[in-house]
Amino acid sequence: MKLIKTVFKVFGSIILVLIIGLSLWTCTNMKDRHPGYKADLKITGGNPGSISAGFAAMPITPEVPDRWVDKNGDAEYRPKDGDTFIDGNSNGIFDPVWIAGFSNSRAANGIHDELWARTMIVDNGKTRIAIVVLDAIGFMNDDIIDVRKRIPAESGVTYTIITSTHTHEGPDLLGLWGKTPFKNGINKAYLEYVKNQIAKSVVTAAKNLRPARLSVSEDLTGAIPLVKDTRKPEVFDSGLRLIRAIDQETGKTMGSLVSWADHAETLWSKNLLITSDFAHYVREGVEKGVYNGDSLVKPGIGGIAVYINGAIGGLMTTHPSLTVKDPFTGQEFKEPTFEKAAAQGKQLALLVLNAMDKPVEEIDSAGISLVVRTLTLPIKNTLFKLGTAFGVLDRGTTGWMKMRSELSVFNIGPLAFTTIPGEVYPEIVNGPVEAPEGRDFNIDPIEVPPVRDMMTGKYKFIFCLANDEIGYIIPKSQWDVKAPFTYKKDGAPYGEENSLGPETGPILHKNLKEMLSELKPVYL
Repeated sequence: MKLIKTVFKVFGSIILVLIIGLSLWTCTNMKDRHPGYKADLKITGGNPGSISAGFAAMPITPEVPDRWVDKNGDAEYRPKDGDTFIDGNSNGIFDPVWIAGFSNSRAANGIHDELWARTMIVDNGKTRIAIVVLDAIGFMNDDIIDVRKRIPAESGVTYTIITSTHTHEGPDLLGLWGKTPFKNGINKAYLEYVKNQIAKSVVTAAKNLRPARLSVSEDLTGAIPLVKDTRKPEVFDSGLRLIRAIDQETGKTMGSLVSWADHAETLWSKNLLITSDFAHYVREGVEKGVYNGDSLVKPGIGGIAVYINGAIGGLMTTHPSLTVKDPFTGQEFKEPTFEKAAAQGKQLALLVLNAMDKPVEEIDSAGISLVVRTLTLPIKNTLFKLGTAFGVLDRGTTGWMKMRSELSVFNIGPLAFTTIPGEVYPEIVNGPVEAPEGRDFNIDPIEVPPVRDMMTGKYKFIFCLANDEIGYIIPKSQWDVKAPFTYKKDGAPYGEENSLGPETGPILHKNLKEMLSELKPVYL
């Protein structure tokens, strides 16, 4: 009897220790990493000032020391399937770079093109805004705050925006695509490198500030054939919105901003090379020109091209079912290949360059108005809750299952900008939001009017994945996880499984409505 009691006591003690250890571990994972932090700003009114602009591009390409043989062609490194590796650095172990997007265990097998942190800074003598774009699937708000703390005050930046191209062919910076769904996929040393390179990019762009003229262009229809909406209702954000910064003294292009909306995943799930996907070809074409073979067809404008994604929820994608044509040979590409991504990039670069030949407005003096708001968002998604608690989703919380995020709206003269911290559905941005039969909530659309209708300014830019990546932002009246399903589907649509929850869309829309009403843009 004594022995049994002793065994039970020991067993109970072990269980208690495990429970306490697990609790401490999850609490550490969920700890607020920036207690009390708020990015809130409000700058309105004031007279226009002369515009200056500065650009910089810093590489964030990872080292991929090892190569591997994919025995069964499933694009997942699994030794049990017979996959083997070549020990490039002779350390006796496989050193994976886990690629973000699609599936776990997708280890990089080389580098196709450089990844970048590209920065555009605009300054009017009173307010200085830095816009940074990473070749990454996303970047968490905690990490963005880390970067801001590394940018020296001498750089003079009022507000730093960090967005991502959302490439599905770069290293995991969110934690979700490691060896298994239960293992964080982030290389901490690489993450530190990226943070330092972003800060360096901002500092360098600030040093490169020069008196500038902003040349504004648009092509709101030409890129429609290059993107597909894979979820009803079919609503797009397919317009190209463009800014070219020209040195007032030399007349040379300092850099450009290209905004469009499409998942950077044209290469799809079997690609194993690190790349920024079609964004690489867009930037190359805008900077250096578009070629048909070795023949230059359209000269580039020079400078540093910055590509920013718009409203890509829904899902906006160049799906393998969508054919892309080479603009010169007419050759059609359907299967995901670098040739398809190049054809897409060439088409987009041509549209950009042709639009820039006919600017709709030029700005050399402008007022800048800015409203920034820090938010607390509830985590309703069970998988996100578990991922946060167990350290797979690499971010802290600001309360029980709540996370810090951020919105901003700003105007530079007639240019209007709204930044959104995830993959917003175009219905929320451009309308209309629907309330289809089969929806989980028997409500009318909440996210009305569309965000662009509330923005003041002639030229309206939406920056998604800005200062956070919280996943899909879905209209609540289109939320659909329970049968019967909307649009007579047999199963639940994709999107909800990678969303914080049904309240995210209404919360963000309500705050944007308030912020845009506070914004008092200063026109020329």
